[in-house]
Amino acid sequence: MKYSVSLFALLAAVPVFAEDTRELDAHEHGVGELNIAVDGTIVAMEFHAPGADIVGFEYEAESDVDLAAIEVAIANLSNPLDLFVLPEAANCTVVEATAELESEESHDEHGHDDHKDHDEHDHDDHKDEEHTDHDHDEHDQDDHKDEDHDEHDHDDHAEEAGHTEFHAEYTLDCTAPSELTEIEFAYFDRFENALEVEVQVITASGALAFEVERGAQTLDLSSAF
Repeated sequence: MKYSVSLFALLAAVPVFAEDTRELDAHEHGVGELNIAVDGTIVAMEFHAPGADIVGFEYEAESDVDLAAIEVAIANLSNPLDLFVLPEAANCTVVEATAELESEESHDEHGHDDHKDHDEHDHDDHKDEEHTDHDHDEHDQDDHKDEDHDEHDHDDHAEEAGHTEFHAEYTLDCTAPSELTEIEFAYFDRFENALEVEVQVITASGALAFEVERGAQTLDLSSAF
């Protein structure tokens, strides 16, 4: 939809939203991020939260229980007005809502292929050479070192690849945008591991940043309009 494209581009362009480059491995457990842009009656929202906040884990889901938890979470995140409750007077309806789970891609595929090619090349070279028992032993030791190194790298990359986060985008139509004076974060009631949401808002009046914590779930937006 054209509204979401233009408003989400605005979210990315304004300096207050561009202070930090988002990286999955840099997120803080317990802390989500909600970006909001208001243009006339259209409200665009973009939300990020660590997987641990939403489903209690960040490893790749394989069991039926974990997969079901992710499915339920995505369904919940696809209903923004149940999580971020706006004043009835603003008369907001959901035009578009999407939610998904994102995971960090493995960075070792290229390196692993290079190492494999290197090993194959060395093996071919050694075919054409005569080896003493001493050389053979040294070659075996080197191979074991490479294997140990590969196992260590594999463990490190497996840990890195464990970072996941949920990402949702919403487009709302609020026929009375001047009534958007607050947001009630029912989000905290739905997701017990969530502790805080960093909120950044763009309106015709400018850009503002807030922090909403579990213990104080109502955000006053009166200064944003």
